[in-house]
Amino acid sequence: MLNFLPGPVIGIISFSLYVINTIVCASLLFPLAILKLVYPGEAWRNSCNKVLNELGIRWIAFNSYNLRLTKKIRWDVRGIDGLKPDEWYLVLSNHQSWVDILVLQKIFHRKIPFLKFFLKKELIWVPIMGLAWWALEFPFMKRYKKEYLEKFPQHKGKDLEITKKACERFRKMPISVMNFVEGTRFTRQKHNRQKSPYTNLLRPKAGGVAFVLSAMGDQFNHILDVTIVYPRGAMTFWEFMCTGTNEIIVRVEAIPVTDDLIGDYSNDPHFQNHFQDWLNRLWMKKDIFIDELCREKKKAA
Repeated sequence: MLNFLPGPVIGIISFSLYVINTIVCASLLFPLAILKLVYPGEAWRNSCNKVLNELGIRWIAFNSYNLRLTKKIRWDVRGIDGLKPDEWYLVLSNHQSWVDILVLQKIFHRKIPFLKFFLKKELIWVPIMGLAWWALEFPFMKRYKKEYLEKFPQHKGKDLEITKKACERFRKMPISVMNFVEGTRFTRQKHNRQKSPYTNLLRPKAGGVAFVLSAMGDQFNHILDVTIVYPRGAMTFWEFMCTGTNEIIVRVEAIPVTDDLIGDYSNDPHFQNHFQDWLNRLWMKKDIFIDELCREKKKAA
């Protein structure tokens, strides 16, 4: 434990360890990614994927060690018992800080498959990171803008068709797809600007979640609804790096993927309304839970 050191010193040590860990893992990942690209045979590709995923898991393991070394965190995590690393999950979470990613990676480490994000197809051309995302089998999706489809209606549905085809390989390889449903980090300014009906959350964006379920819904074993709460208040990434002690509360609820959650969100108004209602109810429940938890903490203080 290094939490006895001054905050800025803790921050520098912690951040440096993240950087070193990332550089070391990337130096091992990129050569194998290039070999995977040069020799695209299925057996070879599957072997490479196992090694690459293990590198990603080891990267998270060291990041979690970094947290233990530089922080004294009181973890209050419930709902992760019974999860399996060989099943498929769609993970939905509220979003308050970039620290959320470290929290999710830590609590789900070796509990579920390596967390991955759906990315826009164009991001595959981002220098260095595009290759890393491709190597780690992050799912890329193609989405046409509304204006484009109005001009070329014959392309309606093709984005989903392309994404489904890209996801075919995940039928053999378990995956956890992560989605921050609010689309951005929570701040009071954003909350007021949106006129959000929730006290602690921004409005959830249904389209992205519905698109993922349309593309992969029959593969997911469960939707994992995650609620992250920082009783002392959410911090920026650097503030968190410099803080020696903290408390983090996480609740996870496994929700079955039912047929009524899979449909054509773009072209079916009835399904669109149904899915928005479902997500809004989920968010209302989450908001009430956060309120109750904050009241309990204030009473305990």
